[in-house]
Amino acid sequence: MLGESEAFSGFSVNDVPAAKKFYGGTLGLGVTDDNGMLTLHLGGGGQVLVYPKENHTPAGFTILNFPVDDIEATVDALSARGVTFERYEGFGQDERGIARGEGPAIAWFTDPAGNVLSVLQV
Repeated sequence: MLGESEAFSGFSVNDVPAAKKFYGGTLGLGVTDDNGMLTLHLGGGGQVLVYPKENHTPAGFTILNFPVDDIEATVDALSARGVTFERYEGFGQDERGIARGEGPAIAWFTDPAGNVLSVLQV
């Protein structure tokens, strides 16, 4: 029934202008705004809705993953743009915050609203 629907996902933030600056400027994604909400335009044609929520609570899991060819170069470039990478116990992360071993190499960071994002080696 919904197999042909152009579905999309979404998540909340507590500050839409800060999210627009982060996703559009810091991460370099295409961002459009309409009716007080943002649409993130991802590679491959995907879209994600970002909507304001006054009592926003950051997700306790990774909400958006960005596959990259060179995780070290990507982490270095994002760090130079002011992104801070998270450290989680038990993941054996290196000095850049990259975890290796189980699955692809991955590094986590948050948006201004505290939502967890990642870059991972493909």
